[in-house]
Amino acid sequence: MSGTIDFRLIRQLWMFLAVAEEQHFGRAARRLNMTQPPLTEQIKVLEQSLKLQLFERSRQGTQLSPAGAAILPAVRQFASQVERLERVVREVAAGQSGVLHVGAITSAMLETVPPVLEALRLAHPLLTVCVQEIDSADAVPALEAGELDLAFVRLDGEVGGNIATLPLAEDRLAVAMPKDHPLAALPRVRLRSLADEPLVMFARQVSPVYFDMLTATCRAHGFAPRVLHEVRSVASQIAYVGCGQGLALVPSGMRKLAPAHVVVRPLKERVMVVTAALAWNVNRAHPLVEVVVDQALKARRRPEALG
Repeated sequence: MSGTIDFRLIRQLWMFLAVAEEQHFGRAARRLNMTQPPLTEQIKVLEQSLKLQLFERSRQGTQLSPAGAAILPAVRQFASQVERLERVVREVAAGQSGVLHVGAITSAMLETVPPVLEALRLAHPLLTVCVQEIDSADAVPALEAGELDLAFVRLDGEVGGNIATLPLAEDRLAVAMPKDHPLAALPRVRLRSLADEPLVMFARQVSPVYFDMLTATCRAHGFAPRVLHEVRSVASQIAYVGCGQGLALVPSGMRKLAPAHVVVRPLKERVMVVTAALAWNVNRAHPLVEVVVDQALKARRRPEALG
């Protein structure tokens, strides 16, 4: 592994990305605050260095070659990582050395995350928090890779590896269905009523414990769920229901995100499910993570502390 950073290559990859996205050398040059001739020359140097033709030039314009299209996703990911590095460097240089990278599902960003981060910022006013929206399925690999310090997601039970979880919020289970479905006229729905209905389920590969709990609950009420689709998020369940792809067992709070043509009715039976959990990598020491975990443990003893 080389100990020298090739800054020229990094700059050339930025140029490649600009030309690929603009599909025009002139527009790319203006975007990069440079003139077109040196941009053209640097792309040629990059092509020679990589031994690849990255663009096909014609009177109709500039288009990516097959080789250019093949490397574009990796270059975009690299550019995103460089931007993240630059941001962290600026924060450290400004004396804001406390940086926390947080991932969260949409529902957690609406309710669970804001009061937790507000309390954290009050205790650490120089803290910089970078929040990004993720699916629950993305949390574990991102935490393992160190791309996230904390995740607020829908995970329950042991997820394996070095990832620890702590339930933060729970909600009563409900049924999402098209508004013209016969069951939509009822104020509450018996779980047994779903025996013959096709269901859109939260994928087992995302949270085996959550999936198995729902399946076991259905079996306890006399039927095996007819799973038509398994999806990566509860928001996706609502979307599939809206497209006429079945009914879905979701937390009651999801009615806030349901479109007009989807209704959410609570089950007649009282079944509680975890709607948000805190997840972190126990092998990656971070003092601020320890603060949040401690805060979350105290909040579980005092539910009002979560807002």
